[in-house]
Parts: sequence; C-alpha cells; structure tokens
Amino acid sequence: MPETPARKARADATRNREAVLAAADALFARSESPRGVSMDQVAAAAGVGKGTLFRRFGDRDGLIRAVFEARSGALREAVESGPAPLGPGTPARERVPALLDALLGFKLDHRHLALALEEPGGGSPYRAEHYGWWHGVLRDALAAAGGVPDAEYAAHALLAAVRADLVEHLVAVEGMAPREVRDRLAAYVARVLG
Repeated sequence: MPETPARKARADATRNREAVLAAADALFARSESPRGVSMDQVAAAAGVGKGTLFRRFGDRDGLIRAVFEARSGALREAVESGPAPLGPGTPARERVPALLDALLGFKLDHRHLALALEEPGGGSPYRAEHYGWWHGVLRDALAAAGGVPDAEYAAHALLAAVRADLVEHLVAVEGMAPREVRDRLAAYVARVLG
C-alpha cells in the first residue's frame, strides 16, 4: 500500500523529532551547560531548519525539557506501571527509598540535563511538570508508609536531597563518589521513614 502524504509527513516529523533530540542530547552532553548550545547548532547537527526547532519546541528551555523527558521516559514508565521496587504494587516502605535512589541515579547519569533543567533562568523547578509528578508519587508513597508526619512537606524535603545542583556539588566539588552519594541518601531516607 502506497504511503499517503499525511502518513509520510507524520513519519518525517517523527524522524525529525528523534534526530533533534539525539543531536541536542549529544551537544548538551559535550557542552559545559545545555544553555551554552545554540538552536542553530542543534538544527545543523540534526539536519533540520532552525524554524523546525522553534515550531516544535518553542525555545531552548522547551528543547531541554523535551530531551529530559525523552531520556526519563523509561524511568517514569517503571514508576507508573512497572514491577517492584519502583512500581505501584511495591510496599511503600520499600518503594520510597527505591524511588529516590532511581531519581538520584538518573540525575547522576544525566547531570548535564538535570542541571540545565533546574538551574536559574529555566523557570522555577517546582512549577515543572516532572517535579509535580515526582512530588505526587513520593507524597502518596510517604503517606502510605505511615509514621511520616506531613507527607506533603516530607516529599518536598526529600526531593531537595536529589536536586541537580546539590548532586553536582557533592560529586564535582566535594569529590564524593556516586555510590557514596547514593548510600548517604539511603541512610537519610531510612531516618525519615523511622
């Protein structure tokens, strides 16, 4: 069956989106900060026009968010519908530390993106869709765990412990190995859970 013009356009748009995300991710990873990468550089690396980037992503912040969301999609899916220890069927006292460890691990692996997403100038990280989603999941797990006073606030406090700027400071400035950061977070979470 021959391809219709609409189907070909959708296929081209999908290919262009994937090319842009891959090019942006590669450029962001090589740059000191994704904010130092221009839309012209991304367009050239992806083989698309700069107008395509602005129509699809709005601006560089929108592109940073899109790359972050694309890279974190598998983690989000595991939390929403996956098996233990991240999935919704996991007992809350096991799930809370697993959620925070997974988020910390993601930020350690994608520091350039997490920093750009949370750094000043990118808007309040607390208004970002991904923050609201993580806060809701963690708040609900903390409430289900029982014994944690004010699950709403505790979720914010625990998410602060995995902020990208703190992770970067601990690893790049204080010289902590990623395993040590993860171990210390696990110990802190255990104390919060009592």
